[in-house]
Amino acid sequence: MSPPATTLSLQYLHRSALALLLAVPSLALAQASASGADNDAAMKAAIGAAQRGQLAAGQAESLRNDPRRPWLEYAQLSRNLDTADAAQVRAFLQRYDGQASANALRPLWLASLSRRQQWNDFLADWRPSDDAALRCARLNAQQALGRTEADWNSDAQALWRSGKSLPDACDTTFATLAARGGLDDALRWERFDLAVAEGDPGVMRSAARGLAADALALAQDYAAFVQAPHARAAQWPRDARSRQVAAAGLAKLARNDPDGAERQLAQLAPVLGMDEAQRGQVQYQVALWTVASYLPDSARRLAAVPEPAYDERLHEWRAREAMARSDWKAALDAIRRMPTKQREDSRWRWFEGRMLEKTGRGAEAQALFRSAAASPTFHGFLAADRLKLPYALCPWDPADPPALRKEVARDPALVRALALQRIDQPGWAVREWNDALTRFDDARRRTAVALAQEQGWFDRAVFSLGKQPDEQRLYKLRFPLHHDADIRAAARRNDLDPAWIAAEIRAESTFNPNARSPANARGLMQLLPGTAAGVAQRTGLPYAGAESLYDSSTNIALGSAYLREMEDKYGQTYQAIAAYNAGPTPTARWLSQRPSHDPDLWIETISYKETRDYVARVLAFSAIYDWLLNKDALPVSERLLGHNAGARKRFACPTPALAI
Repeated sequence: MSPPATTLSLQYLHRSALALLLAVPSLALAQASASGADNDAAMKAAIGAAQRGQLAAGQAESLRNDPRRPWLEYAQLSRNLDTADAAQVRAFLQRYDGQASANALRPLWLASLSRRQQWNDFLADWRPSDDAALRCARLNAQQALGRTEADWNSDAQALWRSGKSLPDACDTTFATLAARGGLDDALRWERFDLAVAEGDPGVMRSAARGLAADALALAQDYAAFVQAPHARAAQWPRDARSRQVAAAGLAKLARNDPDGAERQLAQLAPVLGMDEAQRGQVQYQVALWTVASYLPDSARRLAAVPEPAYDERLHEWRAREAMARSDWKAALDAIRRMPTKQREDSRWRWFEGRMLEKTGRGAEAQALFRSAAASPTFHGFLAADRLKLPYALCPWDPADPPALRKEVARDPALVRALALQRIDQPGWAVREWNDALTRFDDARRRTAVALAQEQGWFDRAVFSLGKQPDEQRLYKLRFPLHHDADIRAAARRNDLDPAWIAAEIRAESTFNPNARSPANARGLMQLLPGTAAGVAQRTGLPYAGAESLYDSSTNIALGSAYLREMEDKYGQTYQAIAAYNAGPTPTARWLSQRPSHDPDLWIETISYKETRDYVARVLAFSAIYDWLLNKDALPVSERLLGHNAGARKRFACPTPALAI
């Protein structure tokens, strides 16, 4: 795809960090100046030294007025709390009480006191917590000091009532609870049943300890079944618990062996008297893990699931399975059996119309397409193309009064958050950000997002907007543009649309050059080092190893070249986007399974939810970035095919009241 004649324009998207400082009155200005770019390198170096235990007194003193100072102290104290000076820790907790840094250190300090069984200190420094390990440690401390108040048993029992594995600290708590007579058989079975629902045989066995021999033997056999279903289940008592265990065990088995789960269900259901809901629990998983790979028995197994067991996920798979087989009538029926709210989503409005077209009822599809076209989404854009309508977009740009902006900009937690983000401390920055947001109403929260964006912290728009439906319309915040020159250069070099490159960056990293995935994909376009090395070798582009992927110019150059390779290999942009996300092997499988499917149907029948949603998202983002860059867009129905010419689409708000 060739870049449009116009180039990226960032005129309304960025202000310098200086603009933020100028917006802050006297005291906050002094604080912000102290945390400006001149001090960033010094603070970053000091934190590193503190984490290594090498912070010099003079180094710390030179930064005493920096708003990030609490986190420098945190880095120094948290390095080894088991040997830290208790007076220094308590002074820190008191000095910064209520701030994110103290809230981060306190649970670490309490865990250290618990390990060392310094129970008096633990209770003195205790604050209410949702952490199960600390809650159990508190009860252990009270027991050790003989302070078991009237509510000790009920607090311990509240922790016991969980079907999930609990920390080791709770073993002591529960042993004490049993010794105090607070753990009867009813409570043991209660936790056992919760563990059955979680499918956790380890917790089932743990909960059953202390039962009488016969009951314990049965409980252990139940746990063995959930771990690996066995034939002894046919000899179990014909009661509700046996049936629930059988359903849970077979549902778990279905995820790896749907054939085996189906066979055992047929044998056990009549013996144990399993009801429709219990059979449906298993049949749901059997169908789901069959249809997710489009195996031959998919349609039969979907039909076997009782209708009350269907949820939105399985409703969607029933429609996809029929689409994958090109059974348009069955797909239409599946869509029309969806709950009303689900069916009214633009995706299913579009596909209901498409199935009507496929079954020769095109005239009936027009109203559905018109409804879908009111949504600024991939399927909404497709519907607008079908009807030759403008793309529906109603941008919202609420007022940002200077007085409000100044107030938000001087919030101490926000000042710390922005300053921490500048020195690559995202975890601490998010803690301060979340603390600041607890004091902001909707307008102040949106202003905070704008301030963050001006300093290059773009993902705050993704994570902090959306509490109000109208906030989806804040396109200039939700779709940042950055690295203008690099994107334009890569687009020219690879004959790609810059809007597509921007959309990929938005989908991959939200313009965070330091992003790193659990799979080790790095930087703006989330490239794996091996992929980057291969692209560099084939293209001659510079590459200096994995760390160089955090350089924005390098990452954009290599990522865009890889997009060009995918485009050349597959010939269709939608397939190239799928391959960029999932890799060539799954993409080749999907192409071999459905080689003649229309693009929209091929995308919808991708097996991986992540990739299915990713392709639709990138194509929609491309149209929105085209609008941001050029005020119009290449039609999505043309863009997904790799076409780079033709009449461009206008954007318009369908009605003044329509919030889209």
